[in-house]
Amino acid sequence: MSTSHELYQLPYSFDALEPYIDAQTMEIHYTKHHQAYLDNFKKVTKKYEELQNKTAEEMLRDLNNLNVNEEDRTSLKNHGGGFINHNIYWSIINPEKQIDENLIKNIESTFGSVETFKDLFNTTATKHFGSGWTWLVRDEEKQLKVYSLPNQDSPITLRHEPILALDLWEHAYYLKYKNKRTEYIENWWGIIKLI
Repeated sequence: MSTSHELYQLPYSFDALEPYIDAQTMEIHYTKHHQAYLDNFKKVTKKYEELQNKTAEEMLRDLNNLNVNEEDRTSLKNHGGGFINHNIYWSIINPEKQIDENLIKNIESTFGSVETFKDLFNTTATKHFGSGWTWLVRDEEKQLKVYSLPNQDSPITLRHEPILALDLWEHAYYLKYKNKRTEYIENWWGIIKLI
């Protein structure tokens, strides 16, 4: 994952996740939505000299302590979150990503089995109201947790380490799945190498 203020450089083509995520959705999501988050994030950071040497992750971790006005703090949270969350997301759904055996063992010891974890993750995602993300994270005590956050809120603001991220914004799935969010959530596992 890049910590610079640049889009994650996709090491795969827009059609690499077919049939689970279609090429047109990938292209629009990456080149339009993600780019807009980054552009708007940069507009805010350019206004403050103290932000020039900070990574986006550092800004989100210390969001409440930054010497910025409240409107810009909200923009940093929303657009910085959108920028970082998507960088994480693209790296997670990389079709060349290798299975992490240690993560599987950690999931099994925490949740009982991979299937139990997937059921919890799917239920959490399905019950999420409106736009947002469902996450598997390591919390401040290095314990695995599953939860959803609204909008572009990021686990980084909670000082949690993101492991898996599922984008629940309509722009992530609507061209292919229309209003069938549950089908999108279930099919998403076709590109996640856990089992």
